[in-house]
Amino acid sequence: MHSFVGSALAVFASRGLQAIVVAVIVGIVSFAMIHALPGDAAYRIAAGRYGYDMMDAAAAEAVRQELGLDQPVLVQLLSWLSTLAQFDLGKSAVYGTPVADEIATQLGYSLMLAAGAVIASLVIAIPIGVLSGLRPHGLFDRATLGLSVFLRAIPAFALGIMLVLVFAVQLKLFPVAGFKGFTNLVLPSLTLGLGLAAVSNRVVRDAVAEAMSSDWRLFARTKGLSSRLTLTRHVLRNAALPVVACIGVQLAYLIEGVVIVESVFAWPGIGHAMVHAIFGRDIAMVQGTALVLGLTYVALNLFVDLACRAIDPRGRAA
Repeated sequence: MHSFVGSALAVFASRGLQAIVVAVIVGIVSFAMIHALPGDAAYRIAAGRYGYDMMDAAAAEAVRQELGLDQPVLVQLLSWLSTLAQFDLGKSAVYGTPVADEIATQLGYSLMLAAGAVIASLVIAIPIGVLSGLRPHGLFDRATLGLSVFLRAIPAFALGIMLVLVFAVQLKLFPVAGFKGFTNLVLPSLTLGLGLAAVSNRVVRDAVAEAMSSDWRLFARTKGLSSRLTLTRHVLRNAALPVVACIGVQLAYLIEGVVIVESVFAWPGIGHAMVHAIFGRDIAMVQGTALVLGLTYVALNLFVDLACRAIDPRGRAA
């Protein structure tokens, strides 16, 4: 117990330092990218506030003065970093509402989508991977390998459109876009989950195949354990560690996919909001959403590290 607590504290300290570095880097990079976009940010923000019909040069100049867009870029960046040091993400340049309030609502939807994608991937990957690992190089194993390569090669937006055409337009089983209930969660979760499962099921397959050919598995069978007990008590637990580690590696794909899939399905999450903020040149909103996505990635990796140490006691000693 003490070894696990000590290991967990070390992980918290490491990830806490990583979170600070990520916050600074993401803030600087997102700030530089939004300023590198062509066009006048003040005009785009004024158009978002008042509409393109009501926007003119005077309105754009007023926005420029109000938001300090006429100041040097370095001064603007340092101003945002000093505000961030006070745990304040600022206010939306377009809507005037606190960025933290906007993100608090949107992040819940994004986490719901991410959780649905992970659950969908595990439901698909674990049984397919276990069956493939029990009979490696068999017909089922080769067929699932080809399907995995195919699914991983398809971009998330293309896969999402395919699912919409089949299950929403043709079969009319699920809604197309938006969020009015949990039925809207099925298609976007499946879009992300299939991409994750395409890799996860091969990791499960390799881990199960290695465990089935190991000496300790043969010893368990020799001492009288049935095939079912050997599989459930020993094989699956030893195979779980690389699967959990693989999920940690795939979190980058998940964060990236959330931004794309939310735009395809008009999902009211943080990725969809960031895309709209980029088009509207809402600098504070872009920086805030990018920062939260980066810190979410760090937090999810923290949970993966703790899960790996809980599953495998050898990780605590290491």
